[in-house]
Amino acid sequence: MKRNATVLAAAALLAFPVPAMATDEAFEFWLNPSIAFDLDDDTTFELETAQRFRDADDGRPDTYFFRGWLHQDLNDNLTLSGAVEQRINDGGSDETRIIQQLSASSGILRGRMRLEQRFVEGNDGRMGLRLRPRAGVAVPLDDEGRWSAGADVELFWTLRGNSPASDTGITGMRTQIGVGYEVSDNLEIGLTYLRDQDFEDGPDEVGHAPLIGIEWSF
Repeated sequence: MKRNATVLAAAALLAFPVPAMATDEAFEFWLNPSIAFDLDDDTTFELETAQRFRDADDGRPDTYFFRGWLHQDLNDNLTLSGAVEQRINDGGSDETRIIQQLSASSGILRGRMRLEQRFVEGNDGRMGLRLRPRAGVAVPLDDEGRWSAGADVELFWTLRGNSPASDTGITGMRTQIGVGYEVSDNLEIGLTYLRDQDFEDGPDEVGHAPLIGIEWSF
């Protein structure tokens, strides 16, 4: 147990660097329910949703998305996935995304590489292209494997903006640390602290959010 706590503490320090410049901070609240169906031993369909509630006074709209995933296990450590997402920005421009993703695990280590094609309403069909690498750890906290803890850091690397004037390069970073509990073979819940940072020419925009995850599988 002491070793697991040490590993998680080290990961948390790496995942939450101290900002080097002024930031515009805001509080948010995120929900992330999902439901998954096994199509065969290696293939799963997942319907994922999210609700992100923000303070309208900060000019950041509430966001809702619906995402349909198809996951294919390549082996015990690699999963290839694809998804289509519809994102609704309350008071902002809605967005459609097409997603390809490769997830990997080895012991307590976790990694993910996600490629997104983004189509934002009102941009004349111009396609944005973004890469999202993520790395972290997942640590069991009890002998039964029901309790676990995790931490990760994810970068947002914009390869092509949704408009000619959009920024490219590393445009954001998301870090998370939290715990999960398997209520049953079908239901898992999680509570996570999430820090979401957008890199801007002026003060960076930073959101702090408790994230509640609910995963139901058949």
